[in-house]
Amino acid sequence: MNLNTDIFSEKIGQIVDPDLDTTLAELKAIKNISIDGDKVKVELELIQPFHLIADSIKEACEGVIAEVDPAAKSEIVISDQNRDYVTRKVLPTVKNIIAVSSGKGGVGKSSIAANLAVSLSKTGAKVGILDADVYGPSQPTMFGNAGGKLEAEDNESGDTKAIPLEAHGIKIASMGYIMQDGQAAIVRGPMLAQYFTMLVEQVKWDDLDYLVLDLPPGTGDIQLTMTQKIPLTGAVIITTPQEIAVVDVRRSIAMFQKVNVDILGIVENMSYFTPPELPENKYYIFGNGGGKKVAEKNSVAFLGEIPIDPALREAADSGTPLVVSAPDSKQSEALNALAHNTIVGIRKHHHNNIVYPDMEITM
Repeated sequence: MNLNTDIFSEKIGQIVDPDLDTTLAELKAIKNISIDGDKVKVELELIQPFHLIADSIKEACEGVIAEVDPAAKSEIVISDQNRDYVTRKVLPTVKNIIAVSSGKGGVGKSSIAANLAVSLSKTGAKVGILDADVYGPSQPTMFGNAGGKLEAEDNESGDTKAIPLEAHGIKIASMGYIMQDGQAAIVRGPMLAQYFTMLVEQVKWDDLDYLVLDLPPGTGDIQLTMTQKIPLTGAVIITTPQEIAVVDVRRSIAMFQKVNVDILGIVENMSYFTPPELPENKYYIFGNGGGKKVAEKNSVAFLGEIPIDPALREAADSGTPLVVSAPDSKQSEALNALAHNTIVGIRKHHHNNIVYPDMEITM
């Protein structure tokens, strides 16, 4: 068959990005289509992060090519469409920076942050976590390397960088690695800023698809300073169902709006309890639906419910996140769904903020 690029451009342009419910043509995602003999090469630029949808998009393109000419050989190349992160002065090697926040303590923020990081890495992404909770750094315990210290390394330009620790495929930097036991409770003002600056600017993060930022609970000066200093992609807010926690969510929403940070969504932790012997039952110990209601009232996405399970606490204490220690559990299923919904939220954020260039298909 005498192949030409027009038909491929038209048909591939009709493929829909499942996260954005928008065609590749509307997304201006087709960078180039070239034909060499019986080989058709399609170069796409998708909105990142595209780990979860890349395979389905490739299969759809291959299906189009096979439909036009069953004898044609296909090559699909996918790259980033939005690369604004490379021009950042802060963390230019990190594509997406996600703040995990809570209006109050005791809602499971750090546990959710740790499991979110691991769930994101299970999609094939490179992930780090920055534990900025100066008054209660818990990520070293949750990743099983409490007592660890950041080691320094000189690079080719003569700068000294700290090397993050690694566990379960996650790069980790924490206040707990640079403070003495008990020191966090008495750190104030300029020293806080100094520690935080070190974690952000003096750690060798290398290339990351996601950096999860575990913020201290609350909405005070520390949180405002941190969110203003780091170019956040968006924020995930953790709550529990009861009214007192939901009130604090409203404060968190107001804080992020004040610093012009998009809210990716709200997560309701400790939503309900299901006894092992009664797997069909749900007991709403702390109330029912508070997180979903506040999300709807504030026009914010609701990212999911995480049920109560003692295994989450046991996994955190043992240094192995639950999505690793019990990957088939109901709670891990909910945590993985949270990661998926967060990815969709990030892609929608980029879609809403990207400026599409005029693009021509090379014949």
